[in-house]
Amino acid sequence: MKRWLSLLVTVLALSGCGYNDFQRLDEQSKAAWSEVLNQYQRRADLVPNIVATVKGEANFEQETLTKVVEARAKATSIQVTPETLNDPAAMQKFQAAQGELGSALSRLMVVVEQYPTLKANQGFSDLRVQLEGTENRITVARNRYIQSIQEYNVLARSFPSNLTAMVFSYQPKTGFTVANEVQISAPPVVDFNKK
Repeated sequence: MKRWLSLLVTVLALSGCGYNDFQRLDEQSKAAWSEVLNQYQRRADLVPNIVATVKGEANFEQETLTKVVEARAKATSIQVTPETLNDPAAMQKFQAAQGELGSALSRLMVVVEQYPTLKANQGFSDLRVQLEGTENRITVARNRYIQSIQEYNVLARSFPSNLTAMVFSYQPKTGFTVANEVQISAPPVVDFNKK
């Protein structure tokens, strides 16, 4: 009888330790990260088509296209593995490369505004819509990843599951950061007196 009682106490103690929750949330964060990568790859796959379409415009600025191609090459050269999720330096490098590609594509879209024939090109217009949709998908996927990391990190830092985290070496995961966080946290200056 004493043995059954100790077994029951052990089972009850282990059921509240959070081990299964760590497994579930770890898998959930990996799946969310895979979706982020999927959307980034979708964007990278659109770039060659956009560049090819833009090259058809005879006077288009070559420097802008070159920056887009270089940013894509850099973004796709960084290999991301599940281990990267736990490496803040690797995540920062990956995020910086994706940020450069996003910025280069934004500059390209601004420059395109100066070329009416290119704006009127149906193929380019379709690619632009696809790119905008992909950017929205990237945002949704990143938000889901951030949420999954938050759930995991709360579990890793909360009592008593933090004891399980220590025993099994479950470290909090690194989330996304914003490169220009200081700049965007400052309120914009609006001056209606400027002409």
